[in-house]
Amino acid sequence: MQPALRITTKVLPGNKIEIEIPEAEIGDSVDVFVILPEKAEPKRRSVLDIIEVSRTRHSSRTAEDIDKQLQKERASWDS
Repeated sequence: MQPALRITTKVLPGNKIEIEIPEAEIGDSVDVFVILPEKAEPKRRSVLDIIEVSRTRHSSRTAEDIDKQLQKERASWDS
């Protein structure tokens, strides 16, 4: 079995990486595998979920309150 070495490193400016292999000697050929981290896919929400969240955040506002606010705003346009 071939020896393997796992090294974690950071991506440097210019999208480059640098690794040090203490067991290798100058001129040795090595194979390098780069495994990118898994990125969580954004959760897709339905319109109904978004509306429900909005309702729970603004549960104290009634339709009448919103209508009054809109009427007040429209009245200020005429001034």
